[in-house]
Amino acid sequence: MKTERPSEARSDDAPVAPLTLEGFSVLHQMFRLKRAEWRGRLESQRRQIVDDAAKEFDALASREDGESAIFAGLGHKGDLFVIHFRRSFDELSEAQTAIGKLALSDYLEPTSSYVSIIEIGLYEASMALYERLAEQGLRPRSPEWQKAVEAELASQRQKIAPRLFPKIPNRRYLCFYPMDKKREGADNWYRLPMEERRRLMHDHGMVGRRFAGEVTQIISGSIGFDDYEWGVDLFADDPLVFKKLVYEMRFDEASASYAKFGPFYTGIRMAPADLHRILAI
Repeated sequence: MKTERPSEARSDDAPVAPLTLEGFSVLHQMFRLKRAEWRGRLESQRRQIVDDAAKEFDALASREDGESAIFAGLGHKGDLFVIHFRRSFDELSEAQTAIGKLALSDYLEPTSSYVSIIEIGLYEASMALYERLAEQGLRPRSPEWQKAVEAELASQRQKIAPRLFPKIPNRRYLCFYPMDKKREGADNWYRLPMEERRRLMHDHGMVGRRFAGEVTQIISGSIGFDDYEWGVDLFADDPLVFKKLVYEMRFDEASASYAKFGPFYTGIRMAPADLHRILAI
């Protein structure tokens, strides 16, 4: 029986997913103020409750390795949004528990949440690596192949560490939304060849680059964690840029043909000391 050499590995053995790098774990929390119950407390009681909450939020926001930020929500989807960046899901749980222990939490009704991990897709690097390893005659997923992949990931991780473990951008306005890639009949992102997906994502990224300096974007992966596949956070000092960026991207082929958007959340960044204003009645 003929033994298949590494260079004769079947083409269907080749990986179809790009490599990814992961950074901070991310939790979005959205709350609505229970105004009737909140009004039932004396003003002095409300003030003490908010003072205690502000101290806790200030501590969460002052962490050196993964922080939290609060936003005043616009519209009916919530009055208060909180974003947490942490090193692990366990630390996210601690942050969630810290907020749950606050007396203020008795007057906050959760309206939504989202769990994800900061993700950077490596389409370009993946294709170059896979081609190089194929030329060397290495079988996909063999020990030699995996060792080369791990070395490439370590190199890429070192190069872009600040993007994997960033501060929450200190900009005035937030736009957050989850999204999927379509899997509907002919419009199935996951049936496209990797080269085609690479091209589409490259073109998609070029649209975003036109808004560099105006908006800071953080993409987080949520496949297996939440109801959509990715979460997108946009931070800017002028909210109009959200409309312009998202609108222009609608004409991009990757979005026009393959993107499905979830609900959009818009908020205004607040310091913990501003909680009194957010919770005013």
